Amino acid sequence: MDKKSTEEFYTKLREKLLESTNWPSDYLYKFIVPTDEKRIAQINKIFDNTGAVIESKKSKKGTYTSLSIMVHLKNPDEVIQKYKEVSVVEGVISL
Repeated sequence: MDKKSTEEFYTKLREKLLESTNWPSDYLYKFIVPTDEKRIAQINKIFDNTGAVIESKKSKKGTYTSLSIMVHLKNPDEVIQKYKEVSVVEGVISL
């Protein structure tokens, strides 16, 4: 995704979150990442000190790991900030 469409995506996401959620609120992130302890640790570190509950599950063949992360956030800007932080992890897919 180029920078312009990425910013448009986050702008639309922010609007939808403002319309659909009363803040502060719990937010569920879902990511798929190649099964690599360094990458998984990198994502876990992003959510350190947030009180997040992180569940992980390996795919049938063990090639990929899905991460479900439930965290209490103050506003949509915090949601978007975490997405941006996780986006630098190589191979991560945000659902």
